[in-house]
Amino acid sequence: MENVIELINKVQDVFSTIGGNDSLDLPQIISVGSQSSGKSSVIENIVQRDFLPRGSGVVTRRPLVLQLVTLNGPEVQEYAEFLHIPNKKFYDFSEVRKEIEDDTARIAGTNKGISRQPIHLKIYSPKVLNLTMVDLPGLTKIPIGDQPTDIEKQTRNLIVDYISKPNSIILAVTPANADLVNSDSLKLARQVDPEGKRTIGVLTKLDLMDAGTNALDTLTGRAYPLKLGFIGLVNRSQQDILTNKPMTDAIQSERDFFLNHPSYRSIAHRCGTAYLSKQLNTILMNHIREKLPDIRSKLSSMIGQTQHELAQYGDMGLTGKMHRGSLILQLLTKFANDFVASIDGTLSDISTKELCGGARIYFIFNNVFGQALESIAPCANLSDHDIRTAIRNSTGPRPSLFVPEIAFDLLVKPQISLLETPSLRCVELVYEELMRICHNCGSKEIQRFPRLYARLVEVVSDLLQERLGPTSSYVESLIAIERAYINTNHADFLGAAGAMAQLESQTKKHRALERKRAAKVAQMNGRVEHVDAIQMPQQQQHQTSALGGSPKNDSFLNYFFGGANKNDRPALGAMDGPHNSVSVSPPSISKVVEAEMERQLGEKLSIKDQQQPPSQSLDRDELEVRLIRSLITSYFEITRQTIHDLVPKAIMHLLVNNSRESVQNRLVAALYKEDLFGELLHEDENLAQERDKCNAMLDLYKKAFTIINDAM
Repeated sequence: MENVIELINKVQDVFSTIGGNDSLDLPQIISVGSQSSGKSSVIENIVQRDFLPRGSGVVTRRPLVLQLVTLNGPEVQEYAEFLHIPNKKFYDFSEVRKEIEDDTARIAGTNKGISRQPIHLKIYSPKVLNLTMVDLPGLTKIPIGDQPTDIEKQTRNLIVDYISKPNSIILAVTPANADLVNSDSLKLARQVDPEGKRTIGVLTKLDLMDAGTNALDTLTGRAYPLKLGFIGLVNRSQQDILTNKPMTDAIQSERDFFLNHPSYRSIAHRCGTAYLSKQLNTILMNHIREKLPDIRSKLSSMIGQTQHELAQYGDMGLTGKMHRGSLILQLLTKFANDFVASIDGTLSDISTKELCGGARIYFIFNNVFGQALESIAPCANLSDHDIRTAIRNSTGPRPSLFVPEIAFDLLVKPQISLLETPSLRCVELVYEELMRICHNCGSKEIQRFPRLYARLVEVVSDLLQERLGPTSSYVESLIAIERAYINTNHADFLGAAGAMAQLESQTKKHRALERKRAAKVAQMNGRVEHVDAIQMPQQQQHQTSALGGSPKNDSFLNYFFGGANKNDRPALGAMDGPHNSVSVSPPSISKVVEAEMERQLGEKLSIKDQQQPPSQSLDRDELEVRLIRSLITSYFEITRQTIHDLVPKAIMHLLVNNSRESVQNRLVAALYKEDLFGELLHEDENLAQERDKCNAMLDLYKKAFTIINDAM
């Protein structure tokens, strides 16, 4: 078990040397106390040496990790070593104190501030038992001098961080001449160890208590129960320190105090520095024995993690000039495989936090691109005036007998062109995602060689750039193809008959709505009894019948799209006139009906008897515009669906699949050249250090695991 304590110390040393890895919670004793509680004197009594800085205010400003190592033999000379000064032994302990002060000032500054970076000190002596202790800065209330204003908060947070670790033993130092309920060290200990299972209390300055008082209730556990109990100490007085009273004499005086004190003589064998040292050694040994299975399990897990991390730096066997070609080829293949796997979604360490790779491409196709297409209105930027103008321009100097088909072609082609911008943007987004995949394919193994990684990204970027042009051109041609031939024979196209049927359906809906509206208006005017007698004006009935739902439907269809006799053509309003030269849309059927009924009701006439024609009529222009809009909308929807299907297919074929299939050949052709091997395999110094550190940690974990496993 002694070897296990030495192992814990070695692990602690190596952790500090290679970066202070705190992932392994090592058993150690944490000394906590307020300023002037005698905490430093307790530690010096245990070591039996004066070596800690003394003075007013905050003296301990950095954690001091103190490792005590027993030397066998009375003639062995004791000495100290600092981890930050390797291979140097300090035989004069006044120099040890000076080095602590100097190193503290070097890291924490001279303004009495504190630092979290610990000082590691190891003392070899035949007078000590094997221990690992951490002396923390004393708790303070008020900043002194140029101390930071939040010095109390900094100190408290530092202490809590140390004593919160489950494997730590808390050494709570409290002066006996102060009220125990106000002890800061015990308050903090209770926060992290409410049951008192890993807290040992130390009462100092028992000789300074008022006459007639004692701390017997506390020392016997009646006043404040702790599983590890309380131990009473008598430190050296300030006069003893100034006169350099020998430590052996001080310990003897302490022993005599307890043996001769009427209140403490019965428990003298459980008081004093010697008993405290033995108890701390025993407690730490038992604690290590209890935590060894957990430590071994943790070490096993850390070995696996470190081996996995080390493997990410690549095969260390492929070193030297003779293996450079094999290493280059291996790295090229890995980069290409990672690029393809990211697209296919088969990457081993794929993200679970956000969409990436092929999933983002799918999202672009079905969400971004799809929503962009759906947001385009079929008749966007197309006013009624534009439609009328196109119809008239298509007839030349003569008035048309029916709506010319060329007007439909002229109007629908610009609308199809609106699909080109989102289609090209879709190509750009997929290209950007492929570039993102390329930049994220650099594993640690490849990033060891920054020049190689830069060239890999450059080659793949060039490949993607080459494929971007043809893909964009092909997508542009898809839109041009759709504009080149307007296929009005498409099975899903609405056509003339469908457009008329659609208008008929709309007219019926308008008629029903107007009846409801008229009924409501009549009810408001107290004419409920006449609602059923509402009659549509004769001229309006004639026009709505012309749109559908009457025998004249076929004649109107023939009129607008050819095949009707002159006598079958209904009378239409004049196409020319001043009112047709401005872009003003004629009123809808609903507005006509509403205006007529409001006029009739305003004159207080009987709805049943009135048969006057409406004030405005639905003329030929309105019918032509509505028909053309229906046809444009129908054909645009067909084209939009086609583009939504073809553009992703084109991008996948020309950009994505072409790149993933040719990436490895392109990398090998561009970079597998012997004259480039030396430059490409220039290793990054920082990553090399991290790899060496990882390798050293792995060796340490394995060694610690072996020793702990053998000890168990």
